[in-house]
Amino acid sequence: MFDSLQNISKKILKLSKFYKRFLVVITDIFLCFFSVWFAFYLRLDKFLYIQNEVLWASLISIILAIPIFFIFNLYRTIFRHSGFEIVSSVFPAFSIYSILYFLIISIFGVFELGKTIGIPRTVGIIQPFLFFFIFISSRLVASYLLIDLFENSKNNKNRPIALIYGAGNSGSQLVKSLNKNNEIEVVGFLDDDIQLSGRVLNGIKIFSPLEIKNLVVSKKVTHILLALPSANRNERLKIINKINQSKINVSIKTLPSLLDIVEGKVAISDIRDLDIDDILGRNQVEPDIKLLSKNTTNKKILITGAGGSIGQEICRQIIKLKPSTIILFDNNEYSLYSIHSEIENMISKLNMENVILIPLLGSVQDKNSIFNIMNNLKPDTVYHVAAYKHVPMVEHNIIEGIKNNLFGTINTFESAVKSNVSDFVLVSTDKAVRPTNIMGASKRLAELCVQGINKDKNNSKLKLSIVRFGNVIDSSGSVIPKFRKQIQNGGPVTLTHIDVTRYFMTIPEAAQLVIQAGAISDGNDLFVLDMGKPIKIFDLLQKIIKLSGLIVKDEKKPDGDIEIKIIGLRSGEKLYEELLLGKNPIQTSHTKILKAQDPFFNWDLIRNDIDELKVSIKNNNIQRIIEIIKKLVTGYEPSSKILKVSEENLKNNN
Repeated sequence: MFDSLQNISKKILKLSKFYKRFLVVITDIFLCFFSVWFAFYLRLDKFLYIQNEVLWASLISIILAIPIFFIFNLYRTIFRHSGFEIVSSVFPAFSIYSILYFLIISIFGVFELGKTIGIPRTVGIIQPFLFFFIFISSRLVASYLLIDLFENSKNNKNRPIALIYGAGNSGSQLVKSLNKNNEIEVVGFLDDDIQLSGRVLNGIKIFSPLEIKNLVVSKKVTHILLALPSANRNERLKIINKINQSKINVSIKTLPSLLDIVEGKVAISDIRDLDIDDILGRNQVEPDIKLLSKNTTNKKILITGAGGSIGQEICRQIIKLKPSTIILFDNNEYSLYSIHSEIENMISKLNMENVILIPLLGSVQDKNSIFNIMNNLKPDTVYHVAAYKHVPMVEHNIIEGIKNNLFGTINTFESAVKSNVSDFVLVSTDKAVRPTNIMGASKRLAELCVQGINKDKNNSKLKLSIVRFGNVIDSSGSVIPKFRKQIQNGGPVTLTHIDVTRYFMTIPEAAQLVIQAGAISDGNDLFVLDMGKPIKIFDLLQKIIKLSGLIVKDEKKPDGDIEIKIIGLRSGEKLYEELLLGKNPIQTSHTKILKAQDPFFNWDLIRNDIDELKVSIKNNNIQRIIEIIKKLVTGYEPSSKILKVSEENLKNNN
C-alpha cells in the first residue's frame, strides 16, 4: 500500500504544469459537487440521489468557484509545500465565493422555466463552510502525500536530526521555517528557563540543557541549532562550553539575525557554522561614533588596496559615515570591480546618491600615478592598506614584496604630503615586530620611513597614524578559511607547528579600530590594537573540528574523522607574534587602542640606506638587500632558505 502511494505520488510530481493544474481543477469540481451533496444531507438528515436540486446547486458552485480561484491565482500557488498557513491565502477567494453563493441560493433563489427549484436556503450557508473545510483538507492531504510520504522518504535516512537551543520566538519561527523545507528534523527544544521544561512548543517538547547527553543518544541527534540571535558573545560561549562539557559529538550551528527569523526568512542555507568569534568568546567594544566620523564624514577619502579584505571592509564602514567622496584604488581589476559594485549598491540602499564614488586602477609602486591622483582629487584622509601580506609568497618574491610594501608606501606618503592631505593612516602588522620574514621586515621598514619622513617635514599639516594588529579572521591572509575548507574536504588539516599561537580579530572590528585610531592621533603615532590573549592554533583547530560534529583523528582515536597533520614551520614563520618592540604602551581614550613607544630614525640617517636598497633592487642583489634590512630593522633574522637564495644569486651574478 505504501509503495503504491509512493508510485502514484512520483507520477503526479513528474506531470507537466498544465496537467497538474488540470488535475487540481477536476478535483475542485468534484469537491464542489461533494460539498453540495453533503450539505443537502446535513440539512435534510438523509442521503439524496443525484436529483435536480443537487445538480443545480452543484453547477452554481462550480460556475462561481473555478473562475474565482483562477482570478485569485489559487492555481498558481504551490500548495504541496504549504501547511495551515494556506488558510490565509485562500480566505479572500472563499469570502467572495461564499457571499455570491449565499446571495444566489439563499436570497434570490434558483429558477427553472419560471419555477423555483426547491433548494433549501440553508444550503447557501452550509455549503460554503463545508467547501472551505474540504478544500483546505484536500491541500493538506496532497502536501502529506507528495512531500512527507514521497519526497521525505528519499532523504529521511540522511536527514540531520536537530535540537534547537532557545525556545523563544526565534526558536518557534525557526521550526516553522524548517518544516517548510523538511531538510532538518527537529526533535526537541533546549532552554535554560526551568519553567519551560516539559512544555510543548509547535508540537515539539522543551527539555532542560541538563538532558543534552541523553537526548543526543536516544534521539540520535546530529546537530544543535543556536536560536539565540540576541545573545552576546559571553552568553553564547557559556552555552557552547556547556555543550562541550557534555562530551557529545554533534555539529553546532548558529542562525542569522533576529529580524530575519521573525520575518520568516530563515532557510536551510541561512543556518551557518559558528563564527570563530563565538568559539574564541571575544567581545567587541562598541565603536565611538564621534571618532569614526571625525576624519570621514563629509570628507574626501582615498583607500589604497581597496579590493583587499581589510580595504573592502574599511570602504563598507566609511560609506556608512557619509563621506563626500570615496576613492577606491587597487591594482587588481576584479577586486576593484567587486568592491565598487558593492559600494554602489550600498549608496543606493542608503539613499546617498550625492556621494561621489571613484574606482581607480593602478599600483602604489607607480609614483607618478599615485601623486597625480592625490594632487588632482585632493583627498582629506588616506587609508593606506595596499600591501603584499602572504608570508610564504613574499619570501619567494623578495624584490616585489619590498617594492610594494616599502617603496609603494613611501610613494603614497610623500604624495600625500605634497598634496596637503590632512590625515594619513598606514595599516601595518604584528609581523613587523622582530620579523623573521621579508613581509614583516618590509612593513617595519615602511613604518620607520614614514615616521622619519613625517618628522623631517616639520611644516606639513599632515597627521600620520600607523596601526599595527595581528591576524584578522577570514581575511585573505588568514588561515581560518583554509582550515574550514580542509575540514569540509575530510582533512587532513595542516598545521605548521603544534605550539604556533596567534592573535585574532574580526574584519569589521579591525576596520573600525583603524578608522578610530586615525582620529585619535596627534601626529606621527604608532598604535597597536588590543587583540586580547593569543590563541594556540592547535587548540583552536580541535574546537573547530569538534563543533563541526567531527572527531579529531589521533593515536588515541585512530578511527576519528579529521587528522591534524604537523608539516613544519614555513619559511619566515614565527611560533609567536608580538605587537610591541618596546614596553609600557600608553593607553588612549579608546580601551582597545594603545599607543606604542617603539623607536624610529630621523629620515636623514636612513635615507642613504634606502637609496642603496633601491639600487640593490634594480641590480637584483638579494644578499645586499638582506644586509641593509638587517641593519635597519631591529631583530630581523632572515630564514636559512632566503640566505641560500641570496648565495645562489651571488654565484649567478659572478
